Amino acid sequence: MRVDAGIEGSSVIGGAFDSLLAKLIVTGATRIEALERSRRALDEFIVDGMATALPFHRAVVRDPAFTSEPFTVFTQWIETEFGNEIPPFTGGAEGVDDGGPRETVVVEVGGKRLEVSLPAGFGGSGGGGARKAAPKRSAGRKSGAATSGDALTAPMQGTIVKVAVAEGDVVEAGQMVVVLEAMKMEQPLNAHKAGTITALNAEVGAVVTSGSPICEIKD
Repeated sequence: MRVDAGIEGSSVIGGAFDSLLAKLIVTGATRIEALERSRRALDEFIVDGMATALPFHRAVVRDPAFTSEPFTVFTQWIETEFGNEIPPFTGGAEGVDDGGPRETVVVEVGGKRLEVSLPAGFGGSGGGGARKAAPKRSAGRKSGAATSGDALTAPMQGTIVKVAVAEGDVVEAGQMVVVLEAMKMEQPLNAHKAGTITALNAEVGAVVTSGSPICEIKD
């Protein structure tokens, strides 16, 4: 029995590529034994600092449709029958909260500027002036949306596969706004409050990064 956490990469990785972090391969003398080992291995498998498919795999290896005899999972099982109660990724380590101060630094990868949240003081040693300048720029860029509470942002990098609203639509809290595909899973992004959709910045096929604004919901 094999549980894959992603798809294999290539030497050239584009911005929309879903890279493989690791593979977990579990064997057993019987399927029941393999499932038991899978549950234990997945529970002990920790990847910090980014969204992964681990919560999904942990749920699947405990779902009666996957564990039953006969096996009742089918091609569209996730879309039609899987009860997705997996909480959305919030940007921190899975199950880990050190409670310490953090800082946001800006790094450049392949010509793109990315924001990274790190424990305070972890961003580098020496050259403190240069290191401190990046957090100030990033904080200023996001402060408007963060303080207003109107912005709906992407919780992770992914591709928009559905836009369920239009500019000027009135939505209720919990209503679907867009569907984001990430880590081979489709995650609906719902309105965090009731209001009117403004500044809609979403189209099918667009790739968004973690924290990117999808829209604002005005009272």
